[in-house]
Amino acid sequence: MPVITDLIRTEADGSISFGNYELKAKTKKSDFEFEGDLYKIKTFDELTRLEKNELFLYESEPGTAVTHMKETAEGMSFTAWGPEDAQITIQCEPETDYDILIDGEIRDVQKSNLGGKLSFSVKLGDGSAKVQVLKHEAGQQP
Repeated sequence: MPVITDLIRTEADGSISFGNYELKAKTKKSDFEFEGDLYKIKTFDELTRLEKNELFLYESEPGTAVTHMKETAEGMSFTAWGPEDAQITIQCEPETDYDILIDGEIRDVQKSNLGGKLSFSVKLGDGSAKVQVLKHEAGQQP
């Protein structure tokens, strides 16, 4: 399973990868520039947290490695890796319905809270899960 030994990096496809769930002590990296934004990563075996321009973007408990994270106007996509199942919270638009797809299948439709946070769990079991969180279209069935 991949871990990001340099904590955060850019990928050739225009995405970012971050996190190292193998670390026993909190490790941080600040001021990582990507597409005009500044990112800060804090990661270790218990938690992975990513901030963008000093605002919350992603958090997992326990820690995960995230590969190929992309943000679009419709939502966010990434692959989460870890040694065990994880609870993930991401930043979205406030009070908006989102489809949560895990490995290509819609698992749930959830509304983000007033602050825009959306939480869900992923089954990793010493593996990975491809995650897409996309704005739910009105009238669309889950």
